[in-house]
Amino acid sequence: MVGLLLVAAGLVFAEETTNANDTAKRIVILGDSITAGYGLDLKEAYPALLQAKIDVAKLPYTVANAGVSGDTTAGGLRRVAWAMTKGAEVLVIALGGNDGLRGISPEETKKNLLSIIKKTRTKNPKIKFLIAGMQIPDNMGSNFTTRFKAVFPEVAKESKATLIPFLLEGVGGIEKLNQADGIHPTAEGQEKVAATVWKTLQPTITP
Repeated sequence: MVGLLLVAAGLVFAEETTNANDTAKRIVILGDSITAGYGLDLKEAYPALLQAKIDVAKLPYTVANAGVSGDTTAGGLRRVAWAMTKGAEVLVIALGGNDGLRGISPEETKKNLLSIIKKTRTKNPKIKFLIAGMQIPDNMGSNFTTRFKAVFPEVAKESKATLIPFLLEGVGGIEKLNQADGIHPTAEGQEKVAATVWKTLQPTITP
């Protein structure tokens, strides 16, 4: 297993590559602290767990973890070109949670997500996209929360991407599956996140 630290636009993110086959196709996961495995070893974060599932299935793919703690969709838009320097066949976009928690307008979040897709597709028209749905507590009011939740299926539909309905399905709000901050999954929680993503990713990459 090889862990690399890459610097993009002043931000540091970890790229975890567990498949030593240089001919393997790439899957890039563009995300925030949940993707980066905040508070855990990289091997416990869901991108590495997905790699293990891929290896067991003997599929020719390498997962690159492009998660940055605290990142927003605006940050993802700024660094997606760097994250895609080596190219990829699949881009999983797992951003937006921090937008919601910071009260960034859902319209701005949607605009940024669509721009990430457009920017990437311009360079690689054949790339496949997975959009991870996000949800937030009702702190901002029910109207904001409802509008925010709707952004991700809208983006998937408008961009013809594949939707992962909710990244933290079965994890969000469950105390035993989250660290003390109540936000970041434990190692067990990350396993459930990996299972959720795998349900959508597997048919995307299986011949």
